[in-house]
Amino acid sequence: MLRFFLTPMMILSVTTVTLSQDLPFGEAALGSKKYDQYEKPEVCKSCHTDIYQQWTQAMMSQSYTHHWDEIEYFDLAVAHAEKVPELRGVVDGCNGCHTPLAYLAGDVTPPRPEEGSRANEGVSCEVCHTIVGVGEDPPHNFSYISSPGETKYGAKPGLSSPHHDTEYLALFEQTELCANCHNEKNPFGIWVKSTQLEWKEGPYSQEGVLCFNCHMPKALGKNAKMSEEDMVAQHLFHGAHDPGKVGGAVELRMHPDEREVFYDEVVVLSVQLFNAKAGHKIPTGSVEDRIVWLDVNATDSEGKVYHLPVDPKGFEGEAYTIASDELAYQDMGLPKGIDSFAGVQRDGVPVGDRIFRMPYLDPEGRMTIMQWNTESLGVDYRLAPRETKIETFTWELPKDIAFGMVTFEARLNYQKLVKPVADFLGVPDEESEVILINKANTWIEVID
Repeated sequence: MLRFFLTPMMILSVTTVTLSQDLPFGEAALGSKKYDQYEKPEVCKSCHTDIYQQWTQAMMSQSYTHHWDEIEYFDLAVAHAEKVPELRGVVDGCNGCHTPLAYLAGDVTPPRPEEGSRANEGVSCEVCHTIVGVGEDPPHNFSYISSPGETKYGAKPGLSSPHHDTEYLALFEQTELCANCHNEKNPFGIWVKSTQLEWKEGPYSQEGVLCFNCHMPKALGKNAKMSEEDMVAQHLFHGAHDPGKVGGAVELRMHPDEREVFYDEVVVLSVQLFNAKAGHKIPTGSVEDRIVWLDVNATDSEGKVYHLPVDPKGFEGEAYTIASDELAYQDMGLPKGIDSFAGVQRDGVPVGDRIFRMPYLDPEGRMTIMQWNTESLGVDYRLAPRETKIETFTWELPKDIAFGMVTFEARLNYQKLVKPVADFLGVPDEESEVILINKANTWIEVID
């Protein structure tokens, strides 16, 4: 039995910086605006050429048209709401962040991307630069307050433009701006996205290192054709979909307890993993989709390869963090119209590998990738900012091992979407491609 606790529609005084106390936000903003109140990104391109081109390559411009988002929204979320009408408001709310103009215009459910509507603009220039405040504390679930018009807001004071007015707003130098969509609470009251909250609880917030510093790094340039050179925030927004951003985010080292090991003995490997780069946990964001795992293999002097399973630590919920062949995600059967759906393989990675994740659990306690159907969360075994985890691998040397050097390789891998789910839903392979975060090597000498 599904249970839903829908957030009431609200028009409240904002709890953070704002220019207007009476504009709607969140669910109350549905249908409060019109498309033609917002300029198209191509209009901005005429002056902000570099920034426009950066945006077109960022996920911000693809937040509605991206293949996995389209499949998840229409094939799972919308289909689920058709069978469970109480979900309609929650599913409509997806658009509040994935295509804000459509939501503000009341164009829900929006046309599919192939129809070429303005919903395809995703998180456009006008979406961000017409935000004048935040209506929730902490900000979440599209709690931004939008005020379209001749004035565009940003982080630079004293700018003038021949096309529109500009005004400095302190919010554009605060992570609360990002939190509107990078924090999300579902109908069960579960924080199903909490990237900004993770940052706030971590060391970087105490040091004043903001989301923008990493995801919008500054460089000398012009933010418009007619402007003076200055330090300009690059609108890259690179993150989970950028192999260059993911690569090296976690540092790996590995060593054995002994270098020389007799052929009938046991070797213990230790692998240290340090989240050296991210100001939030790894993985973050759509944690229900993401999978990060540590794969360790040994190769003897004759080229035989052996896979090493991780040593269990014995903490509660650990079974979700060690790869297995069990099935999960059975709740996809309802929106897909499959009775008594057995599910698909939970992990799709080598059995025994350590997985860094936080499982999302449906009302029946089964693992789910449908965050709107998540009633509880399992163990949080992710890598926090500047956290080091140590994993051990106890290996009894196999009887057929060759004498001489045995080399070990540890690989920390990442997928944006668990492959068995991607294959079941027909998601293009690029969404489940294996991305190497980092690797480490070591060796032992097997002696007689």
